[in-house]
Amino acid sequence: MDEVLIGTLLASTLRVSTPLILCALAGTLSERAGVIDLGLEGKMLLSAFAAGAVGAVSASLPLALLAALAVGLALSMLHGYACVSHPGDQVVLGMAITMTAVGLSIVLGIAWFKIGGQTPPLPDTVRLSIWFADAGQALQALPWVGAVLGLGLLGHYPIVYLALALVPALWWLLYRSRYGLRLRAAGENPAMVDAAGLSVAGLRYSALALNGLLSGLAGAYLVLAQNPSFVPHMTAGRGYMALAAMIFGKWHPVGALWACLLFGFLDAAAIRLQGVVVPGIGAVPVQAIQALPYLLTVVLLAGFMGRSRAPAALGMPYRKER
Repeated sequence: MDEVLIGTLLASTLRVSTPLILCALAGTLSERAGVIDLGLEGKMLLSAFAAGAVGAVSASLPLALLAALAVGLALSMLHGYACVSHPGDQVVLGMAITMTAVGLSIVLGIAWFKIGGQTPPLPDTVRLSIWFADAGQALQALPWVGAVLGLGLLGHYPIVYLALALVPALWWLLYRSRYGLRLRAAGENPAMVDAAGLSVAGLRYSALALNGLLSGLAGAYLVLAQNPSFVPHMTAGRGYMALAAMIFGKWHPVGALWACLLFGFLDAAAIRLQGVVVPGIGAVPVQAIQALPYLLTVVLLAGFMGRSRAPAALGMPYRKER
């Protein structure tokens, strides 16, 4: 395998993994605080629709990005109202958010734009620009590692670098800050947090707020970077893959990162493997190759769900004793 192919595969892996990383970090925050979030798929999808719709109407990148963040935050606050302020079932509500987002994005898309639920293609002024493209081309002149570093690590959208930078930032927040200690305690022993005079609901709401912003950012990335417009069902199960990565990574930001990169690598490799002919078997079906990331998701959930220890109070509503 030559350096150009390695660099191209690395670049594709990072681009495909970015929304997974953002959603896995979002899930890590909420579940470390004790709130199950099966609505990541819906939050990402409706945020992507908001970015596409507002971007198409306003032709403004900041407004499109702000709309995606606002939608993600609003859905997380709805989640908090039902499951933190009230003892709603967290699993049911997460699925309800996803199902509502799927239907609402299609209905609003058809009603507003009348092109089958899609939004019009966004102009280049609304799309994110690529960073460090010139530096990447210059670096490719170096022997051996030049092509790998230039193609693989440089010339990406800013959200790609932000997602990678958020992993150590979130690790520090959870494991080296006083807020992170309190947040993890809210997911392990909320009664102890309450006895210390801290608000369990406040900590969980703050985690859900960060969760919504990260989910909204993941949705915005799909429209403002990867695709020129919103397409129904464009998340294609990425929210559930992010949940699997979070569980495989044992609710740890760094572990979730490696799992997301693994999923992204399989997705990127699947594109490269289309049309490959195996001696004695023939051409590998495209559908089988495209199913690889999803099959791995099922395998990881089946093999590691029992080995990973979730936060002790995960999914349990907390009511302050009077």
